[in-house]
Amino acid sequence: MRSSKLKKLILVFLLLFITSWGYVEIINWNSKNMTVRQKILKAIYPVLTWLGNAKGKNSELSNDTIKPVVPFYTLKGTLNNGKEFDFDSLKGKKILLVNTASDCGYTPQYAELQKLYDDHIGNLVIIGFPANDFKEQEKGSDHEIAEFCKVNYGITFPLMTKSTVIKGNKQNEIFKWLSDKNKNGWNNQQPTWNFSKYLVNENGVLTNYFAPTISPLSTEVIGSIEK
Repeated sequence: MRSSKLKKLILVFLLLFITSWGYVEIINWNSKNMTVRQKILKAIYPVLTWLGNAKGKNSELSNDTIKPVVPFYTLKGTLNNGKEFDFDSLKGKKILLVNTASDCGYTPQYAELQKLYDDHIGNLVIIGFPANDFKEQEKGSDHEIAEFCKVNYGITFPLMTKSTVIKGNKQNEIFKWLSDKNKNGWNNQQPTWNFSKYLVNENGVLTNYFAPTISPLSTEVIGSIEK
């Protein structure tokens, strides 16, 4: 009797495993050079987002008349290919700055960021900042990161060189500005995880912080961009 029950349990387990893995493979039909972990995380991304948003407040909004102490357009950074990037070149456009990672449950947001970028081309600039700050979920080199993003998500928006985005001596200058009210005028919130998002308006004013759980295609983000 016990043997029969055990066989049934094993059969149920196998069916669940096969069904679940089939779903994972369907979701990742066009993915290339992804690890098993990356495939699974991509498949369960909708669940992670729902659970995160169920916890409550995930964004911060400023009065867009607040003037930054340090002008945003004085900032400079380094692109993924090693070239210097001058933020002064972004005057007149809205800018969404996002810390990213290739091995995170929110990595599928790369696809949503690309769609957002395509839908607002000319008016919105998205810049990704790969970082290995959270559970070492971005171990790749700049070249490996760029290839992963291009092959699996078709990324065409700029990526910066891998850096540190959380507070400390090694935090890059852009995220120092984004997470220090003595620089941006009001916000001290550093990234809470990969794919935290900061929106800067056409005048170089930081207007919004969006937590990783908020989709780039949410009405909250799009509404702020189209405001």
